[in-house]
Formats: sequence, structure tokens, C-alpha cells
Amino acid sequence: MIILDTDCLSLLERQTGEPYFRLQAKLDEFPSNEIVTTIITYEEQMRGWMSYLAKMRSIEEQVFAYETLKQYFDYFKTLTIIEFDKKAAEIFKNLKSNKIRVGSMDLKIASIAIANEAILISRNLKDFEQVPDLTVQDWSR
Repeated sequence: MIILDTDCLSLLERQTGEPYFRLQAKLDEFPSNEIVTTIITYEEQMRGWMSYLAKMRSIEEQVFAYETLKQYFDYFKTLTIIEFDKKAAEIFKNLKSNKIRVGSMDLKIASIAIANEAILISRNLKDFEQVPDLTVQDWSR
């Protein structure tokens, strides 16, 4: 199983630049049913969109923002989203108790990857490489 982190999903959504093309080429080597994301990534994306929507003042800006939000919603419906389940929660609690210095959202994503024995694809190697038992790779380089 290949889990895409939030930053990689953003690359795929934009569909521009060399990092996107490198990531997409590597993903093309795998069956699409092996490529997933997490509910935490969905949460991060939606929090960003809610913040963005709250800043839109004109009705025209709001219409554009809602149209784009709908595109994101449709995109997420095409993805398999892995849950933050009891096994991942136990791993998360263990990592937190071991004082792993990674943000809570990233630590939850890492916990899901570990629980599912998956490879996490992220551009954030600096943080994720601190997490024991996590296999993380950056396919955008």
C-alpha cells in the first residue's frame, strides 16, 4: 500500500512542475488500487479550505471558492481514504509517549502508515524520518 501525504496530493492536484511529473511517473508504476490517502489528509485539506472560504468577502470570490472546493470534494471521492482506527491510535499514543518531535497531524498520518504496513510518500522527510518503524519516501525528487 502506498499512502500519499497531504503535500503529495497537493502536487497531484496542481498537475504542474517537475516534482509533479516525477511523482506521477513513479505512481504510474503501481496499480491505482494500491495508492491511497488518509482521513487526516482529508481533514488538513478541509481545514485549509474552510479557512480560505472564511476570508472571501465578495460574493464572486465565494462562488469561485465554492466551485474549487467542490472540485476538491469530487477529487477526494475518487480516492481510497484510510481511517485513523484503534490500531493507528495505539501507535500514535506510543509515539507521543516516546516524545517523537513531529506535529500531531503528521504523527497521526505516520501512525496510519505504520498500522497498515504501508509506504508513506511525502516531501516532508525531515519530520517523518524521525518516526521509528515508518517507511517514508519522497518520489518528487
